[in-house]
Amino acid sequence: MNGGSPDEYIADPGLAEAGERRIQYSQRSMPLLRALAGRFSADRPFDGMTVAACLHVTAETAVLARVLRAGGADVSLAASNPLSTQDDIAAALAVRDGVAVFARAGVDRRTYYEHIALALGTEGPDLVIDDGGDLVSTLHERLLPPRARGGRPLRTPLGGCESTTTGVLRLRRMAAEGALAFPVIAASDTPVKRMVDNTHGTGQSVIDGLLRASGVLLAGKTVVVAGFGSCGTGIAECARGLGARVLVTEVDPVRALDAVLRGFEVRTLAEAAPLGEVFITATGSAEVITAEHMAVMRDGAILANAGHFDVEIDVRALETLAVGVHPGVRPHADAFELPDGRRLLLLAEGRVVNLVAADGHPPEVMDLAFGIEALALAWLAGNAEKLPPDVHPVPPDIDAEAARLVLATLGTEIDSLTPAQRAYLASWHSGS
Repeated sequence: MNGGSPDEYIADPGLAEAGERRIQYSQRSMPLLRALAGRFSADRPFDGMTVAACLHVTAETAVLARVLRAGGADVSLAASNPLSTQDDIAAALAVRDGVAVFARAGVDRRTYYEHIALALGTEGPDLVIDDGGDLVSTLHERLLPPRARGGRPLRTPLGGCESTTTGVLRLRRMAAEGALAFPVIAASDTPVKRMVDNTHGTGQSVIDGLLRASGVLLAGKTVVVAGFGSCGTGIAECARGLGARVLVTEVDPVRALDAVLRGFEVRTLAEAAPLGEVFITATGSAEVITAEHMAVMRDGAILANAGHFDVEIDVRALETLAVGVHPGVRPHADAFELPDGRRLLLLAEGRVVNLVAADGHPPEVMDLAFGIEALALAWLAGNAEKLPPDVHPVPPDIDAEAARLVLATLGTEIDSLTPAQRAYLASWHSGS
């Protein structure tokens, strides 16, 4: 996989210089990955290994790819969403870093999966990093015996990391069916990543994408957030912080109670549909907003999705309901005209709005998220053979180490337990 990409797999090699400027800008705000690049250059945890990644092709992902290269890895990269691919970043990685990049903005579904297959190479990678599970599912299809799939099978990787909650859910279903062939670390499940990436990163970047695509004033608007997990919580808090009245919909009673205790109004989606002016899905499920809900929405209602896949808003139902479509009324915003004259505004074609209409998470957020994944992947390189094929948590010391390294770059010191406190916490004899 060495030597970068053939020109046909990236949009324009001439964009490399522009991409390099953007990568350098992000890298300055990613002290954890800079520190890991130095460590990996010395330790070389990936010497002789190939790493195949399916990630959003952004400046922050480029910094991660460079860290893996510093650790000795041969890296290939496919896009995890064609609408989020930044062609200048793809060019910079291919031309300047020797990364085999298979990504162009706006490709169709068939080409998207062809790129993933190309990133897997002819023999298969040693390690993988996925964002949503499409690389791992494609890899498993190609692990079948040659006669079953009409060709030569790939070798089984040592292990991998999954970046998203949606991808982890898919992998757990695979594991439950006995289909998962190698160990995968659920990088999205750590306390640090849920707090920084899901809540703060998603909250800010989804509202950023919404505002860029719609230009709407949120203050005074009724915003409906479907799903109150760690991502939905961040979105709801950010919308409220900008003056919106926020309604939350949930299927989980514990999360619904959490929303109520945080001061949000909880409704069913059927109740919220005629009330909302902005709708944001963040559930990880499918068919959350359906034709039934769209039929009663206000004129001018805005629909945005924050989930990984474009299945939360039933776009096909919206297309069927509409008597006219007005594409590109704003960048990444299409207006659908209904028979009674109402218009609904769909953002980012129903895909993940923060990466299609904006730049995704800020570099500081991705620094921590990718730092955890880089550390987990280095740990897997030396320990994967001890693990059964399953979805595994990030080792707790990696989560804590990443947090400590970030605090150090911020100049923040924290207290340590005294010997007496350690003894107290370790004993059941001491009481009041």
